[in-house]
Amino acid sequence: MSEDTGPRLLAYGDRAVLVELSDAAAAVGWVDALRAATIKGIADLVPAARTVLVVGDGTVGIGALRRCLSEIEVAPERTLFTTDDAEVVEIGVRYDGPDLDDVAELTGMTRQQVVDTHTGATWRVAFGGFAPGFAYLVGGDDRLRVPRRETARTKVPAGAVGLAGEFSGIYPRESPGGWQLIGSTDKVMWDLERDPPALLRPGGAVRFVDAGASA
Repeated sequence: MSEDTGPRLLAYGDRAVLVELSDAAAAVGWVDALRAATIKGIADLVPAARTVLVVGDGTVGIGALRRCLSEIEVAPERTLFTTDDAEVVEIGVRYDGPDLDDVAELTGMTRQQVVDTHTGATWRVAFGGFAPGFAYLVGGDDRLRVPRRETARTKVPAGAVGLAGEFSGIYPRESPGGWQLIGSTDKVMWDLERDPPALLRPGGAVRFVDAGASA
């Protein structure tokens, strides 16, 4: 979020406030700050690409909730990705994706540099969407920002690891998709037998590990 542009706090029905922000990293920072502040009267937080929906529990009026939110102090963005190892989910990846060469060309890096850059960052789960278990990850090196493919694939396999814009993500199931695919993982992203079913949840931290061709 830029220093000269603050968030907009908009009433959203009679129990919620929509916080409009500049990007997904700013939304992650707001969710962190709200959880740390433990403001009374909040029932749920719903982050998205550039917003955080703050849902009240009905015990606090919208006006009071907005006043509390206006006083929230969000940590600098650089602190969002300095998470302790104990809190990080590691994802082993085979960097064998069909678009790895295209990503290397788009970024001006070699294949190995793309891998090193992808594994060299601690990513944060900004929000979920698209399909159950799909997490939009932010915090990667700006050099990895690449456009979606001009033509989407009709089938992307479960476990495919991709890049699109500021995000990285892992397809939880076979589905159509237009992200640039750089690798694959055997991690199960969505499992109804697990509690909770999603491996990656908003606010969580992720580190990718080069698992080699035999993983």
